[in-house]
Amino acid sequence: MALLSDLYHTVRIVKRETPSKVKLRKAPDQPSSTTTGPLHSTGNSIASQLQNSNSAVSISDAKQKKSINKQPTDHRYIAKILSRKDWSLLLNHELKTKRVILNAQFAVSVLQNQENPSSCLKFFTWVSNTNPSLAKNQSVRGALANTLFRKGPLVFSVELLRDVRKSGCRLTEDLLCILIGSWGRLGLAKYCGEVFGQISFLGLSPSTRLYNAVIDALVKSNSLDLAYLKFQQMSGDNCSPDRFTYNILIHGVCRNGVVDEALRLVKQMERLGCLPNVFTYTILIDGFCNSKRVDEAFKILETMKERNVSPNEATIRSLVHGVFRCMAPYKAFELLFGFVEKNPHFSKLACDTILYCLSNNSMVRETAAFLRKIGLEGYLPDSSTFNITMISLIKEFDLNETCEIFESFIKRGVKPGFNTYLALVEAVYKAGRVAEGDRFLDKMNKDGLVSNVYSYNMLIDCFCKAKMVERASETFTNMQLIGIDPNLVTFNTLITGYCKAGEVGKARELLVKLLEHGFKPDIFTFSSIIDGLCRVNQIEAAFECFTEMVEWGVTPSSVTYNILIHSLCAIGDTGRSTRLLKKMQADGLSPDSVSFSALILSFCRMKKVEQAKKLFLSMLKMDLAPESYVYSAFIKTLCESKRFDEAVEFFWSMEANGCVPDSCTCNFILDVLVQQDHFEDARNLVKSFNRRGQFIPKS
Repeated sequence: MALLSDLYHTVRIVKRETPSKVKLRKAPDQPSSTTTGPLHSTGNSIASQLQNSNSAVSISDAKQKKSINKQPTDHRYIAKILSRKDWSLLLNHELKTKRVILNAQFAVSVLQNQENPSSCLKFFTWVSNTNPSLAKNQSVRGALANTLFRKGPLVFSVELLRDVRKSGCRLTEDLLCILIGSWGRLGLAKYCGEVFGQISFLGLSPSTRLYNAVIDALVKSNSLDLAYLKFQQMSGDNCSPDRFTYNILIHGVCRNGVVDEALRLVKQMERLGCLPNVFTYTILIDGFCNSKRVDEAFKILETMKERNVSPNEATIRSLVHGVFRCMAPYKAFELLFGFVEKNPHFSKLACDTILYCLSNNSMVRETAAFLRKIGLEGYLPDSSTFNITMISLIKEFDLNETCEIFESFIKRGVKPGFNTYLALVEAVYKAGRVAEGDRFLDKMNKDGLVSNVYSYNMLIDCFCKAKMVERASETFTNMQLIGIDPNLVTFNTLITGYCKAGEVGKARELLVKLLEHGFKPDIFTFSSIIDGLCRVNQIEAAFECFTEMVEWGVTPSSVTYNILIHSLCAIGDTGRSTRLLKKMQADGLSPDSVSFSALILSFCRMKKVEQAKKLFLSMLKMDLAPESYVYSAFIKTLCESKRFDEAVEFFWSMEANGCVPDSCTCNFILDVLVQQDHFEDARNLVKSFNRRGQFIPKS
């Protein structure tokens, strides 16, 4: 096998001899590194050749030709108009001369790209006066509301209102409702009330709709008391509360856990002739579940049936999620399973959400049993539910049963997504069932799921993870034969596969192809190669690669450093590892727990307790939580060094840092406590472990 260090001599040759026609490319679906090396300096021959290459010019020409047919909205120009005193006249002129086409797409684009919320206000008032129907368009209203929230708050000023009036435009009720909504989302409850109290100065009168907007904003601002105050003021302004008013208040009190008040409001609205609708009942169901009053949530469904109000998808979803939220998952499933059996007409609505909750709670046995049962009764999950459910089963359930369930639903017409298929293929390949994996792969191809560079990249990665690198290489070749060009991610994925398999010679060949395709190696390329070199114990060659990264304008990441630190520790070179850790910090990279762990374990093996302790404390100061196995190794080393007090101290700190000690570590500490006559502490430790169902072996 050729040494991978030779590859870098090849890289240097290719760097010098790369034809000027080659244009270095970066993968669109992979983050690029910040490059500040020789490749980007003015004196670099490759960079200068690339800038003057014919291919770059032709791409530029193509872009220019394409842009002739497409004239995007000049948002800076529109913003400049809106900043002027005569903005309304100028906008009218633009419209009259047909320099702008006033439609929903244009209005949304302008509103989304304004930095100043007052410009949004002026533009929307102009749209409202010029084309009132367009101002009622939901996408336009939504764009305004979102921009006012993102860029706001918009605060009224005398100057702004005067500016709007002088333009001949006026503030509409629609606009004020949107403004009030944005203030509510921003938590400006008091300001909502102040503006509403002065709407007569805006040329508007109180209306039920405006009251609803204010009450909704106050509820969203967690100002329920003020919302009730406005509710009580409605009659004084000759405004009658409607179903929207009550639903807003019911939602507010349910969110605050006051469900009995919600029931009182329902009775009040019924007395006034406002019948509760599906939204009212859905809010109540959610409220009862949040208050852990599940039986009453189910009774709401009975009430709906009595009053001929049909539950919608949101109603059933709220019920299922609510039951799982306030009960133990197994009890929740038992209750909902019985509900579905008694109410088959809710089956489709409920089953999708039940399956989602089962998967989310990793209840794979229940998921499989439930799928089989409802499948026999004719249930077919939607694609989204099926994908989530199958991914859960693939990860944690018996593979044979998972494959049976998967195939049974495919035969009945369910179409799995690409990721679901691929997860199953990978699991089957990893289990050594190659023929079965190939069969599923054929189905993927027949369904047209493997059709572009992104799907091929994931398939290559699947083969690499299943340690089938030759199949990954075949896939790499086949995709090019059918006209799909590999991108940088494709090369990196296969290079990583070769390196993990220890086939550094093939990784070398692939890197040359990467360069021939005009790509520039990035952080993922270099890290994979460094890892490959370290795996075959070519540490010095790995450091050559590490040095050369900078020449290519690629900055090493913490992952790159960790690979080298770990490899040096594996051969006992803790001095060089420590220097590398310091260099990492000097280069502005923050070490993670992996960076420290390898060194701490090495010092523990070498019985260098002080060095290990120093690193351990450094980790804790940096708010990095050591893994349980690192804690265990360090505590064991302290015990073996007769530093019992420190061992006990670090043991008690484990759980405080989110680590659960294993039985062996506990046994070490138990012996220490007994030796020091701390019998009460020893008994408490045993009790604590017994509560968790763990066993402390006898030494």
